[in-house]
Amino acid sequence: MNSNKVFSTTRKVISEEIDELNHVNNVVYVQWVQDIAKLHWAELVKDSPQENDLIWVVFRHEIDYKNQAMLDDVVTLKTWVGETAGVKSVRHVEIYKDDKILVKAKTTWCLLDAKTFRPTRITENIYNLLLP
Repeated sequence: MNSNKVFSTTRKVISEEIDELNHVNNVVYVQWVQDIAKLHWAELVKDSPQENDLIWVVFRHEIDYKNQAMLDDVVTLKTWVGETAGVKSVRHVEIYKDDKILVKAKTTWCLLDAKTFRPTRITENIYNLLLP
């Protein structure tokens, strides 16, 4: 992971995210993976209004659950973009509590035209936004 390409955010675990085993539910981690991807995309295109004509949809999630988070834990989510070509882009997410990794995820996203919902090629401009 090249640290100058990493986008990160923190959040505190809330009671609605806890399951019957008293830790963060696996489905919540999937939501967090999607949330940080959307936050990062919004940050990347904040000065590029033409990119609002595009949306990303999940093509595939791969998630490894390594450790657990509990109520009131503060977790750090980190993301960066990997292989990107054609209409697809791979995004990596790691979720930490302190220095302990909780989750590693690799998601393949497909770029769509926001009006037609058809896959659209990742242009050089978008590629350069994703992979500075």
